[in-house]
Amino acid sequence: MTPSARSLLNIALLSGLALAGQSASAQAFDAARIYGAIPDRDGGALGLGVFGGQKYLGAKETRVLPIPVIDYQWSNGFFAGTGNGLGINFSKQPNISYGLRVTADFGRDEDLSDTLNGMGDIKIRPEFGGFVNYNLTQSFVLTSSLRYGAGNDRKDMQLDLGAVYSTMLAPQWRMGVGAALTLVNADYMQTNFGVTAAQSARSGHAVYTPGAGLRDVRANLSLTYAIDQRMAITGALSARALQSDAKDSPITRKANSIGGGVVGTYLF
Repeated sequence: MTPSARSLLNIALLSGLALAGQSASAQAFDAARIYGAIPDRDGGALGLGVFGGQKYLGAKETRVLPIPVIDYQWSNGFFAGTGNGLGINFSKQPNISYGLRVTADFGRDEDLSDTLNGMGDIKIRPEFGGFVNYNLTQSFVLTSSLRYGAGNDRKDMQLDLGAVYSTMLAPQWRMGVGAALTLVNADYMQTNFGVTAAQSARSGHAVYTPGAGLRDVRANLSLTYAIDQRMAITGALSARALQSDAKDSPITRKANSIGGGVVGTYLF
């Protein structure tokens, strides 16, 4: 396999895992999936995917949405795209990436579900944070990402920790598996799973004040097929289990969920 074809498989597989790691309502940005700047030149990927999953974290209802893939990395470390946000990778080493980035939390509309009636909308907010990824081997990567600034009060914080293993099944096939968890502060829990007295009066849900802690754990599976040296298609599945106070929230109707999607990727 040529280096460009191998790079395509890696990029497409990471796009698939990114797709699997999100809800149907918004991209999660749970990790900065940096595949390494191409030496002496810039490069990126374009694609279009479709994903089905919960309407919001904890929802019983599901929906299917198209998801664009637009990611570009410059050889100087800067990157921008729908999967990673806007940022810079400061590392010059192939086995580690670390840096700063700006992402987005796309909020939540109360008309997504009858369960959310009276809860009010969560506004779209920018998030500011950093990331560290470490390659234990070429196939095994540890990821971490810290994001702050979401929520109507701009105080929500999320710490995502994960691991991804990938392996070649055949010259044109690559499989990836991943596991991750997300820790959040009390502001995030209150925004997404809490019920204030005012919200209780409007919605009928009992007042609920969750605390900081583990939001959920996730497992992902991705399979990528390289059509040629520039085009690939990836299928992905994700299982998610809400934990602790998120699981016990009055607006949580389904704590365990499975989502899936397919994405086509073009390397340039």
